[in-house]
Amino acid sequence: MWFEILPGAAIITVLLSVPIYAMYGVQKLTLGNAFRRNMDERFSRVMYQRDFRLTDNPYLMNGLEAIPDEEEDDQNKEQNEDFNVGDDPDQEN
Repeated sequence: MWFEILPGAAIITVLLSVPIYAMYGVQKLTLGNAFRRNMDERFSRVMYQRDFRLTDNPYLMNGLEAIPDEEEDDQNKEQNEDFNVGDDPDQEN
């Protein structure tokens, strides 16, 4: 009869749903966060890279304290001014 397929359908449904729910625990153990960030759109990828660059962990909440001050940026800019790759034809060596 048609109801003889119900135990097999239930087993298949449970087995196919195990990886979905198991990933919650696996990501909690490996990443420290139970949810991955969505990388489908370009804006999401850019925000992921920004958070990784600022704090080296894109899964922690980042506030304004994670953004360096302008004074630190000026010091880094002064250090990087000596680096000239020679690809600007208007700039003389």
